[in-house]
Amino acid sequence: MSGARHITHNRQRHHTRGTHTATTPLPLHHCSPSLSALLLLCSAAMGMGAFSLPPPPPWRRHLLCSALLFLLLWRTSEGNEELAALPPRGWNSYDSFSWIVDENAYLQNAQIMAEKLLPYGYQYAVIDFLWYRKYVDGAYTDSYGFDNIDEWGRPFPDLQRFPSSKADRGFSQIASKVHQMGLKFGIHLMKGISKQAVDANTPILDIKTGKAYIEDGRQWTARDIGLTHRTCAWMQKGFMSVNTDIGAGRAFLRSLYRQYADWGIDFVKVDCIFGTDYSPKEIITISELLQELDRPIILSLSPGTEVTPALAENISEHVNMYRVTGDDWDSWKDVSSHFDVSSSFATAKKIGATGLRGRSWPDLDMLPFGWLTDPSVNQGPHRKCNLTDDEQKTQMALWSMAKSPLMYGGDLRNLDKSTLSIITNPTLMKINHYSQNNMEFRYIYGERTSSEEHPSQFLSPCPVHLTKNNIMVFGLTACSDEKANGWYMFSQDGNPDHVCRNYEIQNDKNISFCLGKTKPRAWDAIIMDKEYEAKFHLAVKEIDDTCLDASASQRRTASDARFPMFSRCRWHAKQMWELNEKGNLVSTYSRLCATVESRQQEVGTAGARSWVATGSKGEIYLAFFNLDSKSRKISAKISDLGKVLGRKFVRKNLCSCTEVWSGKDFGLMKEEISGVVNPHGSMVFEIKC
Repeated sequence: MSGARHITHNRQRHHTRGTHTATTPLPLHHCSPSLSALLLLCSAAMGMGAFSLPPPPPWRRHLLCSALLFLLLWRTSEGNEELAALPPRGWNSYDSFSWIVDENAYLQNAQIMAEKLLPYGYQYAVIDFLWYRKYVDGAYTDSYGFDNIDEWGRPFPDLQRFPSSKADRGFSQIASKVHQMGLKFGIHLMKGISKQAVDANTPILDIKTGKAYIEDGRQWTARDIGLTHRTCAWMQKGFMSVNTDIGAGRAFLRSLYRQYADWGIDFVKVDCIFGTDYSPKEIITISELLQELDRPIILSLSPGTEVTPALAENISEHVNMYRVTGDDWDSWKDVSSHFDVSSSFATAKKIGATGLRGRSWPDLDMLPFGWLTDPSVNQGPHRKCNLTDDEQKTQMALWSMAKSPLMYGGDLRNLDKSTLSIITNPTLMKINHYSQNNMEFRYIYGERTSSEEHPSQFLSPCPVHLTKNNIMVFGLTACSDEKANGWYMFSQDGNPDHVCRNYEIQNDKNISFCLGKTKPRAWDAIIMDKEYEAKFHLAVKEIDDTCLDASASQRRTASDARFPMFSRCRWHAKQMWELNEKGNLVSTYSRLCATVESRQQEVGTAGARSWVATGSKGEIYLAFFNLDSKSRKISAKISDLGKVLGRKFVRKNLCSCTEVWSGKDFGLMKEEISGVVNPHGSMVFEIKC
C-alpha cells in the first residue's frame, strides 16, 4: 500500500471542483507526425512553406488553414480531455440480465438509451459480468471450464450470445454500433487472470513483438504470473490476482488493455479488486497501463464492500469511479445503508477529487429501478422493482446530492413514464452534475406525525432509538487509519497464543476480542520462506477447523452487516494474518488492517437525515430524508443554513423555495423551512435567496 503514495504521473492535474475545466492544447513537439504535417500544410496554405506550387487565393488559404487548425485542436483536446469531469452516467446490464445478456438485448437497450436518456447525460452503455462465459447447461456465476479464452489467456466474447464477435473474437462491431448512436461503450472485467488460463498454462503476449513474452532468456506463461493463493474470494473458480512485480505480469495486463482499446472500449469496470478484495498494486498497474493508451478509458472499481475514506485515500487518484458499498439491490435496507457511507466520503472531501486523467467519484452503485432480475441467476428480467415510488425517489435524491455516478440497471425496453421521470428529473440532473459544497446537513428538527404510544422528537444527528443492542463489529480499513491500531499478542499458561484487541471498557475493565493464533493445516507441505514465516490463522476456540476470513465467500449486498466472517480453515491468503510492530493485524490477502468495535445497533425508528448543496447560480439545494416507517415533519432553520453555507448564500427573509418532486411553490421563507415527509420518502427543495 505504501507504493500508492509514491506513484507519480507525467500528466497535468486539474483542481476546479464540480465544473468542466478548459483543456490546454499539447505543445507542438508533443504532436503526432500527422498533426505536425497538418501544421506544415497550414503554413504552406498561408504562403509560408517551401512548396513550389503558386499559393492559392487568400480566401481559400484562410478556409484551408481554419479547417486544418480545427482538426488539430480537436485531436489535441481529445487526447488531453479531462476524464470524468462530471459524475459519469449510463446503463448497465447486470440488474436486469445478471450475466446472460446477449447482443440483441444489449443493442436494443442501447438504442432506447440513446433516444431517451442520452439527452440527460446518460452515455455509457455497459455490458456487465461474464460476457465471455458460454450460456449452456452447467454454467453459472462460479462454474469452471465454460469461459472462452484465447491462445494468450485472454477472455473473448461468447460467440453464441454475441455473434458479431465472430469477426475478430472481440467487441469491435458492437462498439462501432454504440458509437454511431452517440454513446460510449463499456464492459465489466474481473481482476487478474482466469484460473482456466493458469491451468492451461497459456503463453503471454508481448504486444511489442506480437510473440510470446520472453525475459531473462526464457518464455513466461500464465502459471508464472497467477497468484493461486489470491483467487477472487467470491469467485474462486474464476479469477486470481496477477503478480505485477514481474515484467511478465505487467505484460499480460498490457496485452489485455491494449486489446480493449483496439475494440473501441471507453469504460472498464474492474471487479473483485477493491474493498475487502483490495489489490492496490494491480489497481495502480492498470491505471498506469491505461495512461499508455491513446484512447481515454474510464476506470471504475467494484464491488467496494467495506470501503472507508482511509482506504480510498491511497487509490482514488488512480481511478475515476470506485464503489463504496456492496451491491445495491431493490430493498429499502440496501438503500438506507448508503446514508452513513456517503456522508463519510463527503466529509473526507472525496467527491470530485483528483483521479485518473481527471477526477474520481465515490460510487453508490446502480439504480435498480424498473424491470429487473435477481442476483447471479441464469435468467433475464422477469419482475418489477420492489422499491416503492417514494423509496426510488429517496435513492435518486441521495445519489444526486452525493454526486454519485448514475448507472441505471432496469431493462429499458420496459421503461415506464414514472421511472423515466425519476431518473431524468431536471433539477436532480443539475444537482448531480453541477452542485458544490455537497454534505450531510445535521441541523434538522422533527417529529412523527402519525399517532403512536411514544411519539419521538429529535434534533439531528441524534435520533431517538426505540431499542439498542450492543454488537461487536469486525471490519477492515487502511492500516494508516487510527481505528486499526491496538492489537496485541496474549498468552496463557498451557494455552496457545491469542491475538486480542480491547474494544470497550466496562466497570473500569477492558473488554477484549480474542482469537486463537494457529498455523494452517498442511503447513509442512508449504514451501517455507521468509514471506510466510510470520503468517498465521485466527481460529475460533469453540469450533473446530473454523478460521477468520478477510473477505466474504460470496457477493454481498450494501446492507450486509459487518460481522466476523468465518469458514473452514484452508490455505488461502484471505485467511492469513500478520501482527506487526505497530499493533496492526494485517490481512495477507488485501494488506488491509482489521478493526473491531462495540457498536449500538439501531432497532425500530431510524429517524431522519438531510443533505445540502449549492448551485452554480447561488441556489441552495436542501434534501429531507425520512428513514422511518412513519410519516415525519422535518424542519430546518434558515439561520442554520447560513451557519453551514455562509451568509453569501443565505439572506434572511429573501429566500423563495420550490419543492422539486411535487413542484410546489413554498413562497418566501422567513425563519424555517419544513415539510411532512412520507415513510422512506424525501423532499428536495430548491431555495433561491
